[in-house]
Amino acid sequence: MSEKIIFNTDKNIRLDEFLRKNLPLELGKREITGELSNSKIRRLIISGCIQVNSMTVNRPAFMLRGRSRITLLFDKEKFFYEKEPDDIDFVLTDKDVLFETDDLIFINKPAFFPVEKTIVQDRKNLHDALVDYLWKRNPDLRNPPYAGIMHRLDRETSGVILFTKNREINKVVSGIFQTHSFTKKYLAVCPKNGGVNGGVVKSGLQSLVKASLQAGQTFTVEFNMDRISSKSQKGKWGKVDSQQGQYSKTDFTVLREVTVEGKACWLIECNLFTGRTHQIRVHLSSLGFPILGDELYGGPSAKRLYLHSCLLECAEPSLTFSVKSDLWGYL
Repeated sequence: MSEKIIFNTDKNIRLDEFLRKNLPLELGKREITGELSNSKIRRLIISGCIQVNSMTVNRPAFMLRGRSRITLLFDKEKFFYEKEPDDIDFVLTDKDVLFETDDLIFINKPAFFPVEKTIVQDRKNLHDALVDYLWKRNPDLRNPPYAGIMHRLDRETSGVILFTKNREINKVVSGIFQTHSFTKKYLAVCPKNGGVNGGVVKSGLQSLVKASLQAGQTFTVEFNMDRISSKSQKGKWGKVDSQQGQYSKTDFTVLREVTVEGKACWLIECNLFTGRTHQIRVHLSSLGFPILGDELYGGPSAKRLYLHSCLLECAEPSLTFSVKSDLWGYL
């Protein structure tokens, strides 16, 4: 969730010094707590989160002179949770491109790799990897090629993800996303014995007993979601009162039984109608079937979080494609 903080000053002062003096108080007013070290302020600036008079400034030693308007833009869900120790070292190659047109490129994202820049200096990410890949194909370009991020996958999630290759197509793609004229399917691996939730669980008007799941069974989960953890903790989302949060809906189909990391599991197809933060993870956990490896939502520990984007599909007159990614190449 993005956060914007604006300061105005007439002082002549270094940018990093100004933020050290003023940012902690402003974060406290917004109940955003956590350690705000000098190195974190430096990384905020270097990563491009700071604008001075509408111009992005990347130098901590930049001098504010005269009347200055400082704007800080950052993702408060990730502000105090940055680099993970199991980030992989990934270089995008031809084999990772699932489908490509003049306007679009679909990448097979690995798990343990962030989609975009974070406030951690030099942290590798999929967007930068794609720009490097496109530039190597066109080394005569004077400037980095364009790659537009139209949707995101969690760092732990693998599978097909879409980027645009020119700004002109962004409006078309964005409009299709907003009208939900887009099929987004995922595969989740959930232990048959569930997780921390037990007994009978409910999905709308339908009650399910964990032991009764079988291949071919379908069910729907829909409720309003919002953040349920404190701002000083890692972001955790869950069901809230119908007057709060945002509406979410997922259709689920139990495909078959599988064995993963020695555990008997269900392979479940997830069809998203909305795209809320951690939506599939929250919905399955609410049923008593947290995803294997999803310890945040009650799942047992595993080598990875077993959630995979398996299909992006669109059949609009302005845009038609169907791109798949096989989960089993990532197990």
